[in-house]
This record gives sequence, structure tokens and C-alpha cells, in this order.
Amino acid sequence: MIFDKLCGLISEQFGVEADTITVDTTFEDDLGADSLDIVELSMALEEEFGVSEMSEEEIAGIATVGDLVNLLQNKLDA
Repeated sequence: MIFDKLCGLISEQFGVEADTITVDTTFEDDLGADSLDIVELSMALEEEFGVSEMSEEEIAGIATVGDLVNLLQNKLDA
């Protein structure tokens, strides 16, 4: 469920087809995202999932979609 919602948001923000996104998709290399893109995505995620604000350290640790799924799961389980 988290992955599916996340794919929808990523698809919308980066203009890619949701079905091309995997847990191994990288934000920088595959999606061409920069740090500002990641911050904008994190704000959308905070709103969509109702999670607390992501710290700079958390954002810096996100390289792949799978990393972001794990971060969100941990925040939702906390």
C-alpha cells in the first residue's frame, strides 16, 4: 500500500509512468531528482501519509524508492 501510493506521488511529481517505478529506482540517476525535488516530495508525503516532518538526515539517506518506503514504514510504525 505504501509503495503504491508512493509510486502515484512520484509519477505525478517526476512525470514518469507509475508502473516503471520499482523499489530499486534511484531518485538521482533514474528520476533525475535533485535535493529540492526530494524536499518537495517529502512535504507531499508528510501530507499524504500524515507523518512527522522528515529531518535533513532522513532525507539525505534516501537514494532509492525502497529507502523511502522503509523510512515511511518506520515513521508510520512509530
